[in-house]
Amino acid sequence: MLGDITKQSVDAIVNAANTTLLGGGGVDGAIHRPAGPELLEECRRIGSCPTGEARITKAYRLPAKHVIHTVGPVWSGGKTNEEELLRNCYRNSMKLADENGIKTIAFPSIGTGAYGFPIERAAPIALQVVRENLEKMNRIEKVVFMCFSQYDYDVYEKSMKLK
Repeated sequence: MLGDITKQSVDAIVNAANTTLLGGGGVDGAIHRPAGPELLEECRRIGSCPTGEARITKAYRLPAKHVIHTVGPVWSGGKTNEEELLRNCYRNSMKLADENGIKTIAFPSIGTGAYGFPIERAAPIALQVVRENLEKMNRIEKVVFMCFSQYDYDVYEKSMKLK
């Protein structure tokens, strides 16, 4: 879907966070601002999150019930295991969602903004990992990929048709 992930009425939205979980630019800042200061306080209590891992919080003032924070890899030309780290972001987010009884979840395009992961490589990874995990998880009923730009949306659409 093309739109604003913070407006989604789902059980959980996924935040493309930084390792501190304390907000920032892009999706991270866009989620922290409307969620309110309570989200920042809960993130402070959690501490950090290593690249590829995920943490869950309440969503506070957002329409979603939870925020799953995951840290995507910074693109270094594919030389530092970025693709596997990105797979882990989606795997660990899905696992956390399943463990917490989440039935509906919305993902942004993790790592493709300021972290520079090429969306043409990221979208097929995201789609593949989510498909694989949906087959194993019986609680999750609906997954939405929220794209911020028309270009990102078009790449996801094309990647879906290739599978």
